Amino acid sequence: MLRMITTGQTDGGLNDLLDEARSLLGARLVRDDVTLRITEVEAYAGADDPASHAFRGPTPRTEVMFGPPARLYVYFSYGMHWCANVVCGPAGTAAAVLLRAGAVESGMETVRRRRGVRLAGRDLARGPARLAACLAISGDDNGTDLLRPGGLHLEPREGSGPVIAQGPRVGVSHAAEVPWRFWVDGDPSVSVYRRSQRAPR
Repeated sequence: MLRMITTGQTDGGLNDLLDEARSLLGARLVRDDVTLRITEVEAYAGADDPASHAFRGPTPRTEVMFGPPARLYVYFSYGMHWCANVVCGPAGTAAAVLLRAGAVESGMETVRRRRGVRLAGRDLARGPARLAACLAISGDDNGTDLLRPGGLHLEPREGSGPVIAQGPRVGVSHAAEVPWRFWVDGDPSVSVYRRSQRAPR
């Protein structure tokens, strides 16, 4: 699992990207006392994907998406929220997986201080902006090496993987039907599917 992310061995193809997206499910993202188990992700294939930030090539904003792998690509969404992606392509090839949802496994007191005490447990990291908020991810974390011990880092899942469901991505106006969203089937922390109103019918 996470073969390419942990070793850098990949040809940058679509199958590698989708395999890595699936293997992130059940992995853990850790910062200080907070641990989130990843339950939902979306894959974005760079130059081959009109919904990707990197579709038109590298820019100062998307530079991190072009590798090396296992870096965190962070962007500001709608001028309100930070969202986090794991870069999954070799250097020079833009590919990333958006972290859409997670379940809090430790650090609940810290998470509730950041997210609010009245939210149900399943809602704390349900959605990419909430997930980032639980871990206090911001633009300062853009480019973080997720394999470096300490600080914000990624821990691959152990043992057999979860049952995985697959479907169209949430809220994208281009390539809205592409089934590159993956989630842990039946997990209550998974977000509700919403098709973008801007997507063609």
